[in-house]
Amino acid sequence: MVGAAVKIADADGLSAVSIRRVAAELGARTMSLYSHIDGKDDLLHLMRERVAGETIIRGDLPDDWRAATRRIANRLRETILRHSWVIHLLGHSGHIGPNTLRHLEQSLRALTRLTPDPRAALYIAIAVDQYVLGHVTAEVTRRPALAHPYTRMLLDGGEFPTLAPLVAGGLPRAADSFERGLTWLLNGIEAAHR
Repeated sequence: MVGAAVKIADADGLSAVSIRRVAAELGARTMSLYSHIDGKDDLLHLMRERVAGETIIRGDLPDDWRAATRRIANRLRETILRHSWVIHLLGHSGHIGPNTLRHLEQSLRALTRLTPDPRAALYIAIAVDQYVLGHVTAEVTRRPALAHPYTRMLLDGGEFPTLAPLVAGGLPRAADSFERGLTWLLNGIEAAHR
């Protein structure tokens, strides 16, 4: 059921997900799904948790905290880009599931190699996740918006002499921008914990 819902969201967006549509995808009666979930909110939570499971790196992480944190951050970015609709669910539910906790636990384990202070490691893990989420949200929303005719008209109007040539010349590749920003963030974290 959850896999079918994720497949629908990946193909047609989160707004296309309904209990009725998932039931049709599974060849089941709509009411039969309610024996497994209470309603759409439960389904959305389970979808978010399914995606969170994809962020977890199986096997050993690199011994170096930077390499491990970079790998976790890249996995999180790749996962959200595959399921960009999940951005709309980040503040949706008041509870956190086991896969979200596993992701955080993995980040904290990587950061124990930088600092023995678990509270500092938590702040760092949150900062890295927030950087990733912010960058991916911009990747998904801002780039198409810059190509919009209205935005192009504003940029061509002369009011933005610094920004306009940068956009006209082509923005940096999203992956390059992500890696550069992540490096700056990790450099700052390392400098603060020397």
